[in-house]
Amino acid sequence: MSDLKLGLQLGYWGALYPASHVELAQEAERLGYDSVWTAESWGNDCFTPLAWIGAHTSKIRLGTGVAQLSARTPTACAMATLALDHMSNGRMILGLGVSGPQVVEGWYGQPYSKPVSRTREYVEIIRKVLAREAPVTSDGEHYPLPYTGPGSWGMGKPLKPITHPLRADVPIFIGAEGPKNVAQTAEIADGWLPLYYSPYRQEVYADQIAHRKPGFEITAGAIVSISDKLEEALYPVKAMLGFYIGGMGSKQRNFHKELMARMGFADEADQIQELFFADKRDEAIAMVPTEFADEISLCGPRERVAEKLEDWKKSTVTTLYFHGDVDTLRAMAELAL
Repeated sequence: MSDLKLGLQLGYWGALYPASHVELAQEAERLGYDSVWTAESWGNDCFTPLAWIGAHTSKIRLGTGVAQLSARTPTACAMATLALDHMSNGRMILGLGVSGPQVVEGWYGQPYSKPVSRTREYVEIIRKVLAREAPVTSDGEHYPLPYTGPGSWGMGKPLKPITHPLRADVPIFIGAEGPKNVAQTAEIADGWLPLYYSPYRQEVYADQIAHRKPGFEITAGAIVSISDKLEEALYPVKAMLGFYIGGMGSKQRNFHKELMARMGFADEADQIQELFFADKRDEAIAMVPTEFADEISLCGPRERVAEKLEDWKKSTVTTLYFHGDVDTLRAMAELAL
């Protein structure tokens, strides 16, 4: 049984800046949480809020969960990582993810092709920048350095960062869903950020992470809702699943839906998507199996959550991170730490 660490996932913003984030991060740090994470979609970026939180904390690790590959080139991502690691005195965790074709092609205006090989190349370049052993070059097809393609002036010069990185080994985590991407993550990264992790279905990922290196971290997210009314507590989980499985992707390809199918709920995933695209969102949410929603979350009375935490501690997960108000943070610290 492992010592399960806790993390605070602040996510990405809604319509307005959530002013409570700094206060929540400070409370998490005071309670002994290991990490705090910020995200980006097509609103705020993930590095700026993390830097602000880092300025108001002193010990808690700072993670991007996740920085989207298409939002910035690998060298620009390495620069932001290098800077934030210095300013936080070595607390940075770089969490990366490819996002999906709707965001990459619709928001960033880039092709979504070959996400697995693109991730590998992206990580390789970041590691070269942080190592600062030689001018950075890459002969990969996605991020060639120096660039010599159409429109090039032919004057590109290999460079290495002016600023000496504080750490060459800043941890790199990858948010991966597909089997090939998860297997690659275990090979090239320092940690994995899974989605919809179930400690009761570890066989879904067992082969893919079998060859992970020593010290490899698995930071899994879960909705936490401590309440005496289990069905009410599970509703936000079902609402999230209904939206992501039904609408975060096209009918042709939805990675969240495919993952739910691999976890044993293929028929339900098909029905959720059909209902969502028929604009029957309430029915789509109602179709989410209680069993699935319950397995990937920590919901119900305090005693029940404590029992389920024991199952998470027996899993391969090293950190459990979640959204929560101050009361939830304190309750989870009492139960897990």
